[in-house]
Amino acid sequence: MGGFSFKNFTFLLIVVILVWCSNIEISNARRVGKHWRQRRSHFASLSKKKGNNHGSNHHNGGGKSKQKTPKLPPPLPPSPAPPTMPPKKGRDTPAPASSTVFNVLDFGAKGDGRTDDTKAFQDAWTAACKVEASTVDVPSEYVFLVGPISFSGPYCQHNIVFQLDGTIIAPKASKQWGSGLLQWLQFSKLVGLTIQGSGTIDGNGAVWWQDSSYDDPLDDESKLIVPLNSTLPQNHPVPLRGSLGGNMPRLKPTALRFYGSFNVTVTGINIQNSPQCHLKFDNCVGVLVYDFSVSSPGDSPNTDGIHLQNSKDVFIRSSNLACGDDCISIQTGCTNVYIHNVNCGPGHGISIGGLGKDNTKACVSNITVRDIVMHNTTNGVRIKTWQGGSGSVQGVLFSNIQVSEVKLPIVIDQYYCDKRICTNQTASVAVSGINYENIRGTYTVKPVHFACSDSMPCTDVTLTNIKLQPLQERYHMYAPYCWQTFGELYTPTIPPIQCLQIGKPSNNKIHGDSDIC
Repeated sequence: MGGFSFKNFTFLLIVVILVWCSNIEISNARRVGKHWRQRRSHFASLSKKKGNNHGSNHHNGGGKSKQKTPKLPPPLPPSPAPPTMPPKKGRDTPAPASSTVFNVLDFGAKGDGRTDDTKAFQDAWTAACKVEASTVDVPSEYVFLVGPISFSGPYCQHNIVFQLDGTIIAPKASKQWGSGLLQWLQFSKLVGLTIQGSGTIDGNGAVWWQDSSYDDPLDDESKLIVPLNSTLPQNHPVPLRGSLGGNMPRLKPTALRFYGSFNVTVTGINIQNSPQCHLKFDNCVGVLVYDFSVSSPGDSPNTDGIHLQNSKDVFIRSSNLACGDDCISIQTGCTNVYIHNVNCGPGHGISIGGLGKDNTKACVSNITVRDIVMHNTTNGVRIKTWQGGSGSVQGVLFSNIQVSEVKLPIVIDQYYCDKRICTNQTASVAVSGINYENIRGTYTVKPVHFACSDSMPCTDVTLTNIKLQPLQERYHMYAPYCWQTFGELYTPTIPPIQCLQIGKPSNNKIHGDSDIC
């Protein structure tokens, strides 16, 4: 032990320390190796699963998976297209389940002009009502006898088309009308309805007209028309009974009426011989009428061509209207009406009113009537109001009107009365902002008749390029007439209209609350 030096001890101590550290590293390496093998096995398992999963994102494989990715099933065969509508039940001759066209013949209509096809039309409509953009088909070369009927919403789908290529005729038997109805064919509370085609609606009006009572309303302007022999025509109709017996009801129906509907279109069809109005729009918004025709005799009573009431945003164009009353009648509640390229005659012209009957309030505004041809009509363009009414007519343009053999081309009448005698009253519907331009042609009685109220004169009446030549026929002829009418003459007129008072009335009545629309 004496030879054991300090250096030897130090060397031995270093060897012991190195051996001890080596054992620690080996132990750690074993633990790390075991953990690495476990992770490598896990990654390999994930890689194997990814290889079997087509379309996987390889950049997402570094994290720990929370759930297994299922294998995709084999693709299914394509499914058949669903039917447009479910099959209908309870019909003898159902239309195909996928059809959106409902032909009235498929619902039992005969189309022979004798069999009552009303139920078939109603059933076809009921089926079409359930399908958006469906079509009710009334085929050509058939004549369908249809009684009073209502094609109504409001639960019908939108944009239904009534395709009329055949002929629909009204019953002549009085028993089918009961005590009288306001309309024959009615469409109510619908959206996007279109009636189109080349067909005809025939109201068989002759059995009604000749059954008319003698106290039917008169056209007041007829009082201004005096034959050269100074005798008024006596037109007492001979009563005619219905074809199956019994007088027709006093209340006459409109042939085709739309009520409470939006975006309505009528095109292509013809309505003839209606007992009363041919086509009526009541409480409608968005009306389009074009390539449409009305044909009834000039002496058929109260047979307006197109009648508008409480309707707005109306466009009527490219139509031919021949009837026994106003070609177009614009009543209270109408605004934004545009009438263009219409042939009128025979008839009573294009009229606003009569307004304010029975002391009611009437409001009409923003009316444009232009590019019109009138031949052999009683009036041309006319505004007529009753005494005692309230409200206003304002913002009216009559432009580019060609008249031929028209008795009274330009009329404002605030004393309108369709009875033998009417009571004089002070109140009146206000008339203002009425513009006439480019009105030319021939007249046979009087070129201009302005009869305005003493208490509510007509104001802002303007005339531009008026050229009306007299044509002597069988009536007494008169010079232009104006009463309480104020406005401007922007150009000389033929004949001179010297009766128009330039400017405004000195005591112009301030409109009260009842006159505001």
